[in-house]
Amino acid sequence: MPSLSLRINLDPDGRIGPGKIELLEQIAAFGSISAAARGMEMSYKHAWDLVEDMNRVFGKPLVAAQTGGRKGGGAQLTAVGLAVVSRFRAIERAATSAAAVHMQALQAEIDAG
Repeated sequence: MPSLSLRINLDPDGRIGPGKIELLEQIAAFGSISAAARGMEMSYKHAWDLVEDMNRVFGKPLVAAQTGGRKGGGAQLTAVGLAVVSRFRAIERAATSAAAVHMQALQAEIDAG
């Protein structure tokens, strides 16, 4: 069945979609930007650039990172980061629900060949 993939344009140069939200969720799960990057098969630099881009767009940090050391650093989502993930997932659920009948109709067209 067709599926919906949501991207939200936040400003002329910034958007948020499933990839950035997954990165935030992985950071929350692992407590580390580098572990989240490894889990998503991307470089640490790319993950860091995505985090910095989200911070810029929202005008405040979504991730609080601690620099490494003997015991290593860490990262966690800020209250804003948690809210962004929660709101994105809520919008995604609402959009999926609203589009369900149309997705079924698209699938029927595919099945009719």
